[in-house]
Amino acid sequence: MQQSIELYPLKFEPILKPVIWGGSDICKFKNIQPLQDGIGESWEVSDVKGQVSVVANGPLAGKLLSEILSEEKGRLVGEHNYARFGNTFPLLIKFIDARDDLSIQVHPDDTLARKRHNSFGKTEMWYIIKARPEASLYSGFAESITPNQYVEKVKDNTFTSTLKKYSVKAGDVFFLPAGRVHAIGAGCFIAEIQQTSDITYRIYDYNRKDAQGNGRELHTELAKDAIDFKVYDSYKTDYAANPNNPVELVSCPYFTTTLLDFNEKQERNLAGIDSFVIYICMEGSCSLSDDKGYSLSLSRGETALVPATAKSVSFAPQQQTKLLETCVK
Repeated sequence: MQQSIELYPLKFEPILKPVIWGGSDICKFKNIQPLQDGIGESWEVSDVKGQVSVVANGPLAGKLLSEILSEEKGRLVGEHNYARFGNTFPLLIKFIDARDDLSIQVHPDDTLARKRHNSFGKTEMWYIIKARPEASLYSGFAESITPNQYVEKVKDNTFTSTLKKYSVKAGDVFFLPAGRVHAIGAGCFIAEIQQTSDITYRIYDYNRKDAQGNGRELHTELAKDAIDFKVYDSYKTDYAANPNNPVELVSCPYFTTTLLDFNEKQERNLAGIDSFVIYICMEGSCSLSDDKGYSLSLSRGETALVPATAKSVSFAPQQQTKLLETCVK
């Protein structure tokens, strides 16, 4: 039996995704040289098959996240999480830079995803890091329609008129449970936290054609059973900023995410949560230290995974710093 190692806060090599709708900001934001254009996503922490994150720091550098999880189990993710998710790390963390409008999509819940794809479903959240003045996105329905009306409106190109459209700015938060129709608009730069799933049903793509004149594949019928057609009062997460104090943004069965916006030293007690904790740095820079004496620097565009063995962490900011803190309770 392999002897367990002392776990410490981990950074990972980013997995950069060149896509047709990608912008030019991810490499600048993450201070990656040489700069690359057309990068739509940076996968910061991933256990998606074939696209698993590689450790970038310390004695475990070069190892896959999946390898560490299979060896360390609950010591990495928490005993409760390991019993629940097994040898799959439960979250996928991304930065997204949309130069153009993304297609309108929906994701299945756990039950449907397991039945159709033997996969987790996909509940997610967005934090808008920055946005062009005209940037917007779609989240949820603005009016009530039936599943059959949905199919017709996709066919006659009036589907977007049924959706709730939001103008966005830095700091806006949207929670997207599985089943909620959504689309990121041009000019949005987003931190995304989601279940480990790469299953997307593309509903509508504005009739765009590729260089060969072909439209992208749509999943109209598959999406029909996945969509939550209920109309809600609001699809935006409202919160009150509170500098130097934690502000919980989202709490759901799949993740709990808290905003830390600070320019003073912060202490976070992790002893009672039985979970790993992920910190995404969206602004500024700080040092992160755990109760075992391990430390690392965390700058804008970087992400750190603190193992469940850590009982506390502290942050010493070099300037005003914003982190998203995420765990699975």
